[in-house]
Amino acid sequence: MQKLPSALKLALALLALSFTSVVVSADDGVTKEKKPSKASLEKYDANKDGQLSEEEQAKAREAAKEKAKHTREENLAKYDANKDGKLDDAEKAAKKADEDAVKIAKKAEKDAAKVAK
Repeated sequence: MQKLPSALKLALALLALSFTSVVVSADDGVTKEKKPSKASLEKYDANKDGQLSEEEQAKAREAAKEKAKHTREENLAKYDANKDGKLDDAEKAAKKADEDAVKIAKKAEKDAAKVAK
């Protein structure tokens, strides 16, 4: 089994935390219930009660893990030029350049749509 890169571990941990139901507010130190996002509810709230049960949260976490695994595999297939199973600095730079190009294209498209109105 391959070790996950630190960034991927961090991303998975943050994603898992986003599904937790209790958040401590930095303002007053009072524990508050955090409601899941509308998108999470629509996708994972099987009984449509407006909350994610532990089982529904587990399914959401598992789906997030699968998505992260799939994304990692896609990135390796596309950018791992030397096929060593990880992205070196040059490969990461190529990936970042592609991501930046996509962002710039989306922004240009959005700006063009605003001008067209």
